[in-house]
Amino acid sequence: MNLYNDILNRKEKIAVVGLGYVGIPLAVEFAKHVDVIGFDINEEKVSSYIDGYDVTKEVGDENLKNTSVEFTTDENKLKEAKFYIVAVPTPINSDKTPNLRPVIGATETVARNITEGSIVVYESTVYPGTTEEICIPILEKISGLKYGEDFKIGYSPERINPGDKINRLTTIVKIVSGCDVKTLDTVAKVYELIIEAGVYRAESIKVAEAAKVIENSQRDINIAFMNELAMVFNKMGIDTKEVLKAAGTKWNFLNFTPGLVGGHCIGVDPYYFVYKAEELGYHSQIILAGRKINDGMAKYVAENTIKSLIKADKKIKGAKVLVMGLTFKENCPDTRNTKVVDIIEELKDYGVDVLIYDPVADSDEAFSEYGIKLNSKDDLKNVDAVICAVAHENLKSINLEQLEGMYNEGSKVLIDIKGVYDKVEAQNRGLIYWRL
Repeated sequence: MNLYNDILNRKEKIAVVGLGYVGIPLAVEFAKHVDVIGFDINEEKVSSYIDGYDVTKEVGDENLKNTSVEFTTDENKLKEAKFYIVAVPTPINSDKTPNLRPVIGATETVARNITEGSIVVYESTVYPGTTEEICIPILEKISGLKYGEDFKIGYSPERINPGDKINRLTTIVKIVSGCDVKTLDTVAKVYELIIEAGVYRAESIKVAEAAKVIENSQRDINIAFMNELAMVFNKMGIDTKEVLKAAGTKWNFLNFTPGLVGGHCIGVDPYYFVYKAEELGYHSQIILAGRKINDGMAKYVAENTIKSLIKADKKIKGAKVLVMGLTFKENCPDTRNTKVVDIIEELKDYGVDVLIYDPVADSDEAFSEYGIKLNSKDDLKNVDAVICAVAHENLKSINLEQLEGMYNEGSKVLIDIKGVYDKVEAQNRGLIYWRL
């Protein structure tokens, strides 16, 4: 049986398990070419998709309204598929170890419904070996089917960049892998249906798993270097942004900037790699050092906010600070693992009264994840300091004059984490200005 041709001729279906920032673009894109079942255990999310409302903002309401994806929370519908894509999140526990519960839960769901001749492809970020050492035994045990004979496995790491309107699912080269040559060929052909940039056939599942975790680990380390520079330059009284602008005139200087590193990729993936390395007796030096720096940046920003308030002769306890932006990155509604929350908590420890404004963030998610109620634009007044935490386009459109209207009388503090505003203009207006 040629599964690829059967999918193409709509004799068989693709099932996407997990409809978040990774799964929903996959499901909608595949549905333009073949029959797709979109499964998620979150009834509220699935209902939103059925109603044509995109909670992730990744595909847009219009595309959802016009898609042929069969959205469901009924796992029995998965029996109708033969090609499964598991795209559930892989968070970390409080002790920074991998939390594989979502992947294990999704694997158990697939195992209860898989049939002979199926292929299961994992997109979730994992440490090398997870797919073969953890997922396959679960699939075999629950389904009663034999791996390699009755069903096959593939791995194709997600490369979705939430909020990015240029580098999209279809325009990013996709790494694919399979448990054998025939499976690799089928997985590659299926993904080639939607990936305009083409696919890269990795030599093994472990190679594909490893490629994913080091992509984000590399970025994490580079940002950590920038953050360390920012802290040193701050002590030297040198503006980091000006230094990077000057250094960037060299052709091979890497264009990274300091900032908060959150989200469910860059802030998480390095821990997956380190976990496996330590299991094998190797203690990470560079990766963990980078993580330590990046995890401490929220505290560093909060401390410098307090120092700036003192410089402005403001009483710290009861000071009113407006935090603009809550999500883990710009132009994205996702608040999961955002480091802005750490800034808020640090400020509250000082007795500061914090207002939080983010017109892009998912307000329900912010409340369920952190107990945070977002403020409306009408609340943005009589503040002592403003922290520009996330560079959303609609927040960047607020100019300095408009910003000044939100302050109390007296000295005004502006903490510009991403350097959105012009430093000279801000200082000329009398603002106490600080940036990373």
